[in-house]
Amino acid sequence: MEPGNVTTPFGQRSMTLGMLASQKAASQLQADQSVDKWKIYRSLCTAKPLLGVTDRALAVLNALLSFHPQNVLSEESGLVVFPSNAQLSLRSHGMAEQTIRRHLAVLVETGLIIRKDSPNGKRYARRASGGEIGEAFGFSLAPLIVRAEEIEHLAAEVAAERLHLQRLREQFTLCRRDVSKLIETAMEEDLAGDWETAFGYFRELVEALPRTPTAKQVALALEEMQTLRDDITNRLETLIKAEKSSGNPAQNGRHIQNSNPDSISDLEPALETKQGANSAFRNEPYTAASQQKHKRDDQTPGGARSNTTDSSPSLKSFPLGLVLQACPDMVNYGPGGSIATWRDMMAAAVVVRGMLGVSPAAYEEAAIIMGAENAATVMACILERGGHINSAGGYLRDLTRRAEKGEFSVGPMLMSLVRARGGVTRRAG
Repeated sequence: MEPGNVTTPFGQRSMTLGMLASQKAASQLQADQSVDKWKIYRSLCTAKPLLGVTDRALAVLNALLSFHPQNVLSEESGLVVFPSNAQLSLRSHGMAEQTIRRHLAVLVETGLIIRKDSPNGKRYARRASGGEIGEAFGFSLAPLIVRAEEIEHLAAEVAAERLHLQRLREQFTLCRRDVSKLIETAMEEDLAGDWETAFGYFRELVEALPRTPTAKQVALALEEMQTLRDDITNRLETLIKAEKSSGNPAQNGRHIQNSNPDSISDLEPALETKQGANSAFRNEPYTAASQQKHKRDDQTPGGARSNTTDSSPSLKSFPLGLVLQACPDMVNYGPGGSIATWRDMMAAAVVVRGMLGVSPAAYEEAAIIMGAENAATVMACILERGGHINSAGGYLRDLTRRAEKGEFSVGPMLMSLVRARGGVTRRAG
């Protein structure tokens, strides 16, 4: 485009200051300036978030570039291409002509091409006596040469931001895995500490991230996850030191029980746990009072209280959300096809008990020994593993006897199901 030469659009199309600025910038093109059209196109594809162009607009630009006879754009080779909308449609995978016109307007507005309309609005070229193109009317690609440095800089900026986000997500994934595994270990080993609350806070952090987070959002979540990991690590190190100094035989006995080859956790596939749900981690140890405050005095279906007997060890109950995450099929048997409270859970357990052929006496005994909430949780686990258990009633009685001797904990059973499901959540109700 010659310096000082301004082209206005044909017909009812209006002229804008942006179009005038693009033409003014293109008029500064030097004769020796050139750029590889496909290299600059790739940079445009990378920089599109900062340029405000869409994939389909870039597809139309790709079609326009294909009509330029050379791979290198320069003033010497001519910078105006003049295909019809029908020809552009063929080279843009059959895009409708109305859609092509809309995306051409976007390319003009963003200053990537310049419209050079003929007196009648048609696109064509006049050839000189020697056959070479003299004057052409269509779309000028000169802005791609003039803005090449700017476009490449924007592309590098987007690529750097993308790499930064990728590294942040990798660090978050590793930290998330560490926290998940450490909490699982603590729960399966039945170590002192409010691990259910830590697990809930862990899930809250993960679920707070949107599906396509920004680098800032991932960085904030990573910082909180690293703090949680440090808290858990410090807690576990403190417990290890205390265990070494005390050498408590009862503690050693519990580790032996949890490594029992007949444990249900050894029968499940060892899949990696994913994300989890809501609260904050406290380093306070479990006491009989803190365990009992999570239990209810509701009657079981057989009329027994949910408190454990004095002769059996106390089993702590787990959050309802965690149970439903591990056993989502249980929701189908709740009142109205939903489970919102432990009372709903216990009602669903009664339905499942009858469906699986578990006698009322066996379930009542489990509720007395384990507590009503844990008995309902065990029924949910049995339902979830129905295809692997021949006799649900016999299996429940065996677990009840082991619980009475202090050889069974609900935690490993529950966490193995969470792992087997890959941490997929199904909300109650």
